[in-house]
Amino acid sequence: MKSVMIATLIGSAAAFAPSTQAPRSTALSAMGKPKLQYVKCISTDDLPAPGFATSGVAGGLAICIAVDPKGAVYALGDKCPPVNQPLSFGKVGDDGTIADPVLGTKFSLKTGEVVDWCPAGLGKLIGGIFDPVGVPTYPVKAKGKNVEVQVDVNYKANFEAEYWTGVLDAQGKANGKYY
Repeated sequence: MKSVMIATLIGSAAAFAPSTQAPRSTALSAMGKPKLQYVKCISTDDLPAPGFATSGVAGGLAICIAVDPKGAVYALGDKCPPVNQPLSFGKVGDDGTIADPVLGTKFSLKTGEVVDWCPAGLGKLIGGIFDPVGVPTYPVKAKGKNVEVQVDVNYKANFEAEYWTGVLDAQGKANGKYY
């Protein structure tokens, strides 16, 4: 059972390995430019207690809303490298960090940068394979009864355009039309 868990974690970690593919550019991938705006993420009633975090979705992106012990609210990407588990399950520390719940990596609440990369046990094994990678941070504000996060509202559509281009290219047409 342990070997299956280790194999699964190592296989998941491969998703963060550097890619050697050249970026593709097609008409579909140029469909939208980045557009930053504040989007509702969670209700203020759903804010976690100081020292905890919760998850939300803003503009199609998984967001971790963390509240430090002093009550300051932060928004970060909710996927922890190197194995992509939710950061919102992590522990918010007194030192301005949030710790990955599985491998123990600590990320700065303010910048998303790595403070301590995969420090213990299994984390050292998996983390030693990959370079330290931080998580994105987003501006956050309260508006009425909502917590809003500033995100690129075109990000998901642009990402999916790349995906669908690849699928359609495999069918023979890059412009998305059928024969």
